[in-house]
Amino acid sequence: MMPLSIRLTPRSQTRRPLARALVFGAALFALPIAIAYSTAPAFAITPAADDAIAEVVAPRVSPHDNREYRVLTLENGLNALLVSDPDADKAAASMNVRVGSAQDPEDLMGLAHFLEHMLFLGTEPYPEPDAYQRYISNHAGSHNAFTAQQDTNYFFDIAPDALPGALDRFSEFFLTPLFNADHLASERNIIHSEYMARIRDESRRENEVLNLFLNPDNPTTQFAVGSRETLANPPEGAANLRQRIIDFYHQHYDANVMNLTVVAPQSLDTLEELVATRFARIPDNGLSAPEIEAPLVEPQTLPLYLERQSLQDRRQINFYFPIPDPTDEYRTKPTQMLSHLLGDEGEGSLFAVLRDAGLADTLSTGLARGDGNEALFVVSVGLTPSGAERLDDIEATLFAAIDQIHQEGLEPWRYDEQKRLLEQAFRFQQHGAPVQEAMRLSMSLSRYPVEDVQYAAYRMDGPDLEREQMYLDALTPENLIRVYSAADIESDEISPWFNVAWRHITHTGVGTALPGLRLADPNPFIADDLTLQTGQDEAPGVLIETPHFTVWHMQDARFNTPSVEWRVSLQHPGINRSAEEAVLNRLLASWVNDSLNESLYPAWLAGQSFSAYPHARGITLSFSGWRDGQTPLIERALMQLQSADISEASFERVRYQLEREWRNAPQSALTSQASRLLGETLLTPQWSTDELLAASQRLTLHHLKDYRKRFLDALYVDGMAVGNLDAEQAREQAALIERTLRPRLERDDIDSFSLLAIGEGDDAVLRPDSRREETLVMRYLQGRNQSIEEQATLSVIGQWLETPFYQRLRTEEQLGYIVNAGYSPILEAPGVSLIVQSPDVRSDEVVAHMDAFLDEATARLDELTEEELATYRQAVYNQLRQRDTSLAGMATRYWQATALEEIRFDQRERLAEAVLDVSLEDLKDAWPALRAHQLDIRFDPGDDATPAADYRETLSPLPATATSR
Repeated sequence: MMPLSIRLTPRSQTRRPLARALVFGAALFALPIAIAYSTAPAFAITPAADDAIAEVVAPRVSPHDNREYRVLTLENGLNALLVSDPDADKAAASMNVRVGSAQDPEDLMGLAHFLEHMLFLGTEPYPEPDAYQRYISNHAGSHNAFTAQQDTNYFFDIAPDALPGALDRFSEFFLTPLFNADHLASERNIIHSEYMARIRDESRRENEVLNLFLNPDNPTTQFAVGSRETLANPPEGAANLRQRIIDFYHQHYDANVMNLTVVAPQSLDTLEELVATRFARIPDNGLSAPEIEAPLVEPQTLPLYLERQSLQDRRQINFYFPIPDPTDEYRTKPTQMLSHLLGDEGEGSLFAVLRDAGLADTLSTGLARGDGNEALFVVSVGLTPSGAERLDDIEATLFAAIDQIHQEGLEPWRYDEQKRLLEQAFRFQQHGAPVQEAMRLSMSLSRYPVEDVQYAAYRMDGPDLEREQMYLDALTPENLIRVYSAADIESDEISPWFNVAWRHITHTGVGTALPGLRLADPNPFIADDLTLQTGQDEAPGVLIETPHFTVWHMQDARFNTPSVEWRVSLQHPGINRSAEEAVLNRLLASWVNDSLNESLYPAWLAGQSFSAYPHARGITLSFSGWRDGQTPLIERALMQLQSADISEASFERVRYQLEREWRNAPQSALTSQASRLLGETLLTPQWSTDELLAASQRLTLHHLKDYRKRFLDALYVDGMAVGNLDAEQAREQAALIERTLRPRLERDDIDSFSLLAIGEGDDAVLRPDSRREETLVMRYLQGRNQSIEEQATLSVIGQWLETPFYQRLRTEEQLGYIVNAGYSPILEAPGVSLIVQSPDVRSDEVVAHMDAFLDEATARLDELTEEELATYRQAVYNQLRQRDTSLAGMATRYWQATALEEIRFDQRERLAEAVLDVSLEDLKDAWPALRAHQLDIRFDPGDDATPAADYRETLSPLPATATSR
């Protein structure tokens, strides 16, 4: 796996429904395995922990961060960041190696990525190719790795008591890897499958066209994934492929370029002992992180105008400006103001002017392709069909916005405002899951001084006006690469690896800048009251309960943030009774977001966010952010929904966006298409994307206005407030919601979901409407009922199947890159899914392998021991008992419980306890029935789609409990 080398403005770094994310940079490769080799002699003596440590440092952390930190520098040069989090229910580690695809030799492109894969396939103490994966999986863990242009990152998480064993195996990646010769060819095929799985990715396609025109001497411009062709065996007489991998490892891997992070509940002293005694033997060969000296862009080639074909129905124009890489200037962040001012979405912003003119529907800014020496500053604009006809006007408007910043934008108060917002965010920094923290921190440790590994992203010491001006001066028409992409671009020029049609055009047009640009005023939404309230509830409780309106509330202080998560579900009968009603519901939610985007964008910058999203019973309004200032935000959104004018332009804009999404559905990831088809089949009522697209084209603005009135006149409302507010404050906000919406219906008036049962022995096969070029088999094995006992039994079966399925069909039989098996419930209906996506193996062949695996699993089940079963039970139990790692995540989990027929907030805990009671007899009783209720979703390129509705009509509801069968 290889991550994108892009740094975005804070707006784009945070997921928010109203924000648009910018995606560029090196290709990303996801891989659940990898292997390593070591130069240390097998007889090396493990040093004592104290003798192995050269230096200990403590980084700067948030004042509300209760975790303990310690940074070690071992005698061999390896840096290790230890984070002791007593509340963590998972331990995690990440090793970042400052070597990546930029170090690939020209005759073996993809070698760094190949090495990443090979390190997972056995070490001297643990020679089995699945030893590491099996240990991690059996102890409730997960693992992965990625290769970037200048980094390779290996990571895992696991049950805390299994951390020593995991580190034993993990450290050997960097000590005694075997570079398993028996799996060399198979792993090369996996690399090729990964390449083919990503070949239609639009960001990779864009990057390849860019690479054709960037400096070929810059090593970040070469093909990085690898393929059967680029990783072919060298000519006779040259070093063989395995030897080249070993040579690359010895040439580039040593302790000085490695940065390790461990996050776990153990004490710092315990973690120090675990790390020092295992990683101190990694060789110190005096290496340093490679530096790239060749320029990324040759100035004499600019300006440059390119067009490329996109595979999806999407039009986009990207403006790239070569600049010095600002990574080392993180203390002052001189590009922060440029990203902030050009990426603004408020009134008078570049985006607002383009959008109001009907030319654009998204805009993002950020840094891409940073190599330590140079980078690209990017402004990316998603276009409407009208915008595609006025590219030069859009360019002229961009440069008018840049000129405006020259004239008045670099004012000190703007910098101070950004600094204040980042300081607030750092003060109440939310931590993710341990593995996410470990990955983030190991990467940060590779780039910043140890004292700033947590603070670097938030630090703004003061403006450096000279450097800000220097970066601003680089944003000129003479220093521009402009890339326009659309589905209708045709050319005889085809890129070599991702098959992109492209053309280099001579630009002679002169555009006219649109009027109305103005820079933002001081942000009025910045919170003042960020005090923490101390109350703590263990679970949501009913705050208000009437026949028409129910609100739950949970006061929380454990996340140390004065934030609140509000969810309000507006439920209306008949949402999915017709495709037209389903579309209108989506249009209404999209219109609310679209119409509030300009006015609420400053609120988002200040830590408040709002979004409306549609679901099968209506629309949910989601409010997230600081407690201070949330009431006016709620009131503003409710009034907009209730009484704001719906303009023709806004209606057409949101309809176009939805229709584009539905038109592009056949190009989306095959696994997503299969999951969508499975849901359409077994969860009713549902409508296909083709049906939704056709219905949308029959609708007008009048229909949406009429639907809004009907929708608001007949509502039942559920609400939930979770966070740092007391019951009185929550009750006041709930009263505002009830007063404004005036719900009239009762819960029983709202349509319920119907879960359908796969017919016994049907062996049905459905095929998605897809234009992908890979093959896919998704086999879904459905449980007998929706009881908690059946859920527990199938979750253990999913855990039991996971590792052997992956090892057999991916590692040994090389059927594809995307291979997985596991527990896959649909709401409360338990099931197990098995998935194989392949670039070149037909689905009927995959099915034969899958059948053989399941037949052998039947025999393996007879041999399963109670001791082995206990391991699988414990792994599932540990996963279910994982704590929430963010306020938003906890609120979402509780909120989802309100959508079920029986509303219980302890469902996860009940299921965990039921898992511990699963017996061998339960598994053997469930297994034949599971195999008898099987639905396959298969696809081979060129297949005709199978309508889900035809098969759905033959099905009956899935029983709720075993006794109702």
